[in-house]
This record gives sequence, C-alpha cells and structure tokens, in this order.
Amino acid sequence: MSAFMAVKTLPSHPVAARSTPAGKPSSSPFLAPPSRLRRLFQQQQDRPSSSISSSPSLPRRIQAVSAADVLGSKIDSNSSPSNVVISREEGMELYEDMVLGRAFEDMCAQMYYRGKMFGFVHLYNGQEAVSTGFIKLLKREDAVVSTYRDHVHALSKGVPARAVMAELFGKTTGCCRGQGGSMHMFSAEHNVLGGFAFIGEGIPVATGAAFSSRYRREVLKDASCDHVTVAFFGDGTCNNGQFFECLNMAALWKLPIVFVVENNLWAIGMSHLRATSDPEIWKKGPAFGMPGVHVDGMDVLKVREVAQEAIARARRGEGPTLVECETYRFRGHSLADPDELRNPDEKARYAARDPIMALKKYMLENNLATESELKAIEKKIDDVIEDAVEFGDASPLPPRSQLLENVFADPKGFGIGPDGKYRCEDPGFTQGTAEV
Repeated sequence: MSAFMAVKTLPSHPVAARSTPAGKPSSSPFLAPPSRLRRLFQQQQDRPSSSISSSPSLPRRIQAVSAADVLGSKIDSNSSPSNVVISREEGMELYEDMVLGRAFEDMCAQMYYRGKMFGFVHLYNGQEAVSTGFIKLLKREDAVVSTYRDHVHALSKGVPARAVMAELFGKTTGCCRGQGGSMHMFSAEHNVLGGFAFIGEGIPVATGAAFSSRYRREVLKDASCDHVTVAFFGDGTCNNGQFFECLNMAALWKLPIVFVVENNLWAIGMSHLRATSDPEIWKKGPAFGMPGVHVDGMDVLKVREVAQEAIARARRGEGPTLVECETYRFRGHSLADPDELRNPDEKARYAARDPIMALKKYMLENNLATESELKAIEKKIDDVIEDAVEFGDASPLPPRSQLLENVFADPKGFGIGPDGKYRCEDPGFTQGTAEV
C-alpha cells in the first residue's frame, strides 16, 4: 500500500506523560521530552554518518514515525550501479543545485560581515537536500512559497544567482529591485511567490495559489492547468493558527499543494521538543484527512522520492500532503545569532551527516560521477558566485523616488507620472516623503 493511501488506517497513540527534570519545580516550562522521543532521537544519533539510502522504495505505510524507519538500507563500498535510484544526469543536477545553495550562503556570510548586506540574514546551510529534493521536480509553472530562509529556494527554482545576490545587496538589479532584501525574495517569472519574514504568513498565500490552480482548471475549464504549489516552513510555524486553518481548507477542497515542514529541531533558540505537545509534526496531516509523511531531510534521495509521490498526487487532483523533513541548520538562526544554545555534540552529529557530502559519496561509489567531474561542478559554481558578487556590487542603488512606487493601487492620483513628476492630490506630502 502506498504511504499516501493509508490516511484512515493511522492508529491512535496515547499521549505520553511528561515529567519534570530533577531539580526543577513542577511549574517549570522546560519539561523533559517523553521517553519515546528520547528513543527516537537516540536512533537518529546512532545512525552511520554521511550515508544515503539506495533502496528504491520507502516503507509503504503512513506511520513513518522516526527517521530510522524511513532510512532503509545503506550504500556500502561494494555497492554496484544496479543499486542506484537516480540516473547520472539526475545526480549531476542534484549535486550542482546543492553545491550552488551551499556556496551561495557561504558567500552571503562573507558579504554580510563585510557590510554589504543589512538587516537579518538567515542562511540555509545543512538543509539543501530539502530544497533540491522538492524544487528540482517542479515545472516552471508550479509555485514555491518560502520563509525568511529563502535564498536557496529561489535559486533552486531558477532565479539567477545574480538577481538573488543583487537583492541581498539592496540593488535595483535584484529580483525585487532591492526592496525585498534577504527575507522577501519574489520572482513572478519563476513563480517564486515570496519569502515571508513572519512565520506562517506564507502558508495562506500558498493555499490561495493552490486554490487558483484548481479554480482555473475546474471553473475556467483550463485543462492545461495542473500546477502544484509547494509551501516551505519550519517546525516553529506548526503551532501557528494559520498552519491548521490552511491544512483544513486544503484538505476540504482537495487543493494541489504540498506542505513541507523543514524541521531543523530549533525555532531560533527554542528546542522543538519543548515547544509542542506532540513533536511528530507529520501526524497533523491525517488529523485533517490528508497523508502525513516523515522523511530524513538529510538524504536528498529519500526527500526526492517522497516529493515525487506527493507532487504527482497533487497534480492528479488527489489533494494535499504534509511532509515533515527532519533536517538541521549548520549555522545559527541568523548571522546575528552566536549559536550558543545548541549542544556542540548535537551540532557535530548532524555536521557528520552533511547532505552534500553524502550525495557525493553515493555518486562516487555508484559510478555516477568521477572526482574530477564533481570538482568541475564545484569550480563552475565558484565562478557563478564570484560573478554574482561582482554584479551585485557594481549595480546601482535604487533612487529615493522608488519608495513611492508600488504603494498605491489607484493609478489616477498617486505614484510617478510619465513626465517623471510625482502625482498626488497633495504634492507636498509626496515630495516630502521622497526627501526623507
């Protein structure tokens, strides 16, 4: 049975009682996680590092509770090409996209500390398998909705590195003409419907995009409209009311959307285990009548396999899917975060499971690429990133008059006219605003 067909068979589990840590009063908000979750994360810690599953099939059941359940068999040094689940071309595409995301974010850190970027900058290092695993399966017409950690989602969807870097530099050549910055990447051309600084704010937008796809197909009779929307958000969003409201509406109307939880285990400095009554987020899908699946978010092939079925299911008109990708960010919450709250041992364990190194190992062991071919990809990406920085640095800053554009919807009374002068019922107000 497919993992996406067993919604109604999900057994109910009693909620495990919590106990307070020794030395803590019973009123302490910092409660110990249930013992079953301790076991779950112990399984996670005990897994061999830098391994990618070669099994072509996931366990065909929806109750994929732990990462260990879905990991499957491992590649070993004697693996033969018969074990592979991707082609050489697919592997090269996945590797290039993941390396692009990592190299871009590393350069962002350098540019931020050199004063080229302003405000908060949230990097995606460590989570590349999720973005690549989902977005590289999408059509150009499919939509992506992101969070404040949005640079790599935009890159995976095809927004040029130049346009993303220039946006981070606040330049007119950026994908939002310098007005969006790090947390608000948008590209109508690539159907990137925005990054959202406030958690949960992008989920209603994604649900609306999915509704428009179904409306165009069923009401406007556009048979070619089979577009799918993928909404990315983090574990910290999953206690937000908009999350539940949109899951309900998407399930009710069978909208073509995939809700992707990038569970990196921490919401800024709050451990996921201490922030929710049931940390297994995937279970919230069946509660609304949609499939919920947990997958190892450090394994791009496992992510890709789940993504293929979830996207195909949405495209067939079978409704939404909730996918929880257990992953980990290798840097602090933002570049302003010294990252002192997370346990060093925890960080080291996940660093040893680097998704890019795991994919590289898999490709080499299965004769999908040679070391020199992968180095050539890395060199190509280095050149792309260097070019993006030079382009962004040389691009002009937006004029102050741009502050008044795209503010008012009424073209009769506001904005800038063809003659370049301000149009407003009160020109003094408009001119004064531009001079601030």
